[in-house]
This record gives sequence, C-alpha cells and structure tokens, in this order.
Amino acid sequence: MEQQDDIYFLEQVLAGNKQAFAFIINRYKNRLYAVVLRMVKNPEDAKDLVQECFIKVYQQLGKYDRKGSFSSWLYRVSVNHCMDTFRKKKLETVEFLDEKESGSLTPEIVYLQKEKYKHLEKLLAILSKEDRLVVLLKYTNDLSYEEIGEMLDIPVQTVANKIHRAKKKMRENMERKEGGYFHEMYQNR
Repeated sequence: MEQQDDIYFLEQVLAGNKQAFAFIINRYKNRLYAVVLRMVKNPEDAKDLVQECFIKVYQQLGKYDRKGSFSSWLYRVSVNHCMDTFRKKKLETVEFLDEKESGSLTPEIVYLQKEKYKHLEKLLAILSKEDRLVVLLKYTNDLSYEEIGEMLDIPVQTVANKIHRAKKKMRENMERKEGGYFHEMYQNR
C-alpha cells in the first residue's frame, strides 16, 4: 500500500503538482532524519542534511526507474548525498589544515592523508554504486548489517555478500598494484 501511495504522489509531482511532494516529505522526514542522525551524530547537521536530501530527491525524481521500492531509492539518493558531503568536508578539512600547518600535522602528513583519500576513492570507484554505498555505510558510518539492510530494503545476507565481494574486489585490485605504500598500509584490514 505504501509503495502504491508513493507512486501516486510521485506521478502527481512529475505531472506538475509540486504540493504532492509534501506528502512524500511528511511520510519520510522522520525516518530519513533517523538515518542521517546515525550518520552525523549531530541533530542540527542532520536537520540541514535532511533538507538537502529532499531537495536532491526532488531534483532526481525523474530518474526513479521503479525497479525497487521508492523508499529504497529515496534512501540511496539521500545517503549518497550525505557521503558526497562528508567526502567534500574531509578534503576541505585536510586542505585547511595544510594551509595552517598547525599542531603536529606536518606538510608531509597532510600530503600523505590527501594521497590516502585519493587512493581510497580510486578503490571505491571500482565498485558498483550499490556495493560502494553498502561499504561506505558499513565502514564510514559504522552501521550494522541489519541497519544497512533496513535502510536499503535488502536482506541482511545480501548486505554481507555485497561487503564480502567488495572487499575481495578491492583487495585483488590492490594486489595487482602491489608494491605501493597504499597496499602495505591496508593489507592487514
């Protein structure tokens, strides 16, 4: 029933009835807030991100292909937006620290941090979008398999399989490029 309601209001929005999006917001705002709050741990940041997520979802409504449930798609778009935001903030923080050269962070350490992020981004890029999302939810947000499964509307065993395959694929990629400092830094993970 919920999926049918979502599709009805989605069709209304796509037909030009922008007020119909209020129904979608009201249905998902609390659940999305709970998900985002688990990711950021700060209520004010979570509120801001939820607003940004709904804007992003609205902008991308035409891309929803109806293959899965609307709620899973909404969470996927939202979590991807949050991850992009986190990634940008991490890089901005590293760049800011580089400019200040404050504390014990030497230019060499800041450079190595930037290189680590670049290599990690390359490793994540070899994964499918869905596998990348599952890995990021698990390792950057420390969510349980159950939480990830609930958020993405997939079985827990599927979450476990995706994480296992993704780790294997990243490990194999690192082994092919063996000899770099990145491999040595992460081979024990």
